[in-house]
Amino acid sequence: MISVVIGELADQKSEGLLRPIRSDLAPLTAGARDALLHAGGQVEERLRQMGTLPVGGAVITPGGALAAPFLIHIVTASEEESESALSVQRALRNGLRRATEWELSSLAIPPLGVGVGHLEIEDAARAMVEILVNHLDEGRPPLHLFIVVGSDYEADVFRRMVDEVTAERFPMRN
Repeated sequence: MISVVIGELADQKSEGLLRPIRSDLAPLTAGARDALLHAGGQVEERLRQMGTLPVGGAVITPGGALAAPFLIHIVTASEEESESALSVQRALRNGLRRATEWELSSLAIPPLGVGVGHLEIEDAARAMVEILVNHLDEGRPPLHLFIVVGSDYEADVFRRMVDEVTAERFPMRN
């Protein structure tokens, strides 16, 4: 199930939070920064010990002081490579793999690749939702996916994309 909720990533009560970062571990969004701040210094230090990560990579750490027990840090860009639909999809796919390996039942995911100078929100939504629907088709955890957006506009775009992609994939269900 894919749900779209309006709220703050750090406040979500799922088993895991997906957090977009650059290869040098810098957060790519305010929500990603806030999630790490709320998690606490021990989580930040543990992540820092991992060093530079490749674009598309995904690592899991404890959630620290967050309501979610786990944080999955996904690398969608580097200093040399800006975010693209491909880097977002590759990182999201690997983040979902980490969640599956740890058998997380639910995962909160912010919009990936959006912002000034990045992907248009519709392109980012399509790139993400296609990967999420493919994941759900496999029938492995996590089966409860929450796209956490910051506005009614983003919620409308993501809900429309979920409806559109599922209608394309499963025309008999509609």
